[in-house]
Amino acid sequence: MPVTLPGGLSSRLSPMNGSGLIERPVTWVALAGFMGTGKSRVGWELSRALALHFVDTDKLITRVVGKTIPEVFAQEGEGYFRACESEVVERVTRLDHAVVSLGGGTFIHEANRRRLLERGPVVVLWATPETVYQRTRHSERPLLKTPDPLARIRTLMDEREPLYRQGTIHVHSDGRPAEEIVAEVVERLWAWADADAAWEGETDPGRVPELADRASD
Repeated sequence: MPVTLPGGLSSRLSPMNGSGLIERPVTWVALAGFMGTGKSRVGWELSRALALHFVDTDKLITRVVGKTIPEVFAQEGEGYFRACESEVVERVTRLDHAVVSLGGGTFIHEANRRRLLERGPVVVLWATPETVYQRTRHSERPLLKTPDPLARIRTLMDEREPLYRQGTIHVHSDGRPAEEIVAEVVERLWAWADADAAWEGETDPGRVPELADRASD
């Protein structure tokens, strides 16, 4: 049954079409952005809306390594953790039918960023430093082990912003329920997919303009 969305947006969130087949804008999408912007929650809800598998790269690393992220940072160092991230990115970009939630620093590394963007759309979630601080202040985030975590958040967000801006789609998560964010992401993925399909049609060397234009009349 179609899901009614805010502002009258509707049926394209439904994973089923009239033939009983799953209708979705993409079969693979990644969520990037700073820590605390809602990637895990939104990613999980998005995977349900699109009937795709959900993969959280941080959780995948902890399963493979057998240690928590803070333990990896403390015992092996950040360099080792970033190498694990790169290995995981290589693996998840081979998947299909997946929504991938990335760690906050994954997308800022050029090789990861290039591989992810070549694989499919990357949705970047944004939130203010104050929102991020409220969401993460009781967590054990290694990068926030500092006397002034809010200042650290502001500094890191400023440094990373130009890199996050290279994502495909950008959505703000401040003060919004996950369901509303997911609705926006799905609609914007449809718009991206439609534009991508139109571009491929225009650049298809086998396209016969007269026949293609007549078919669209």
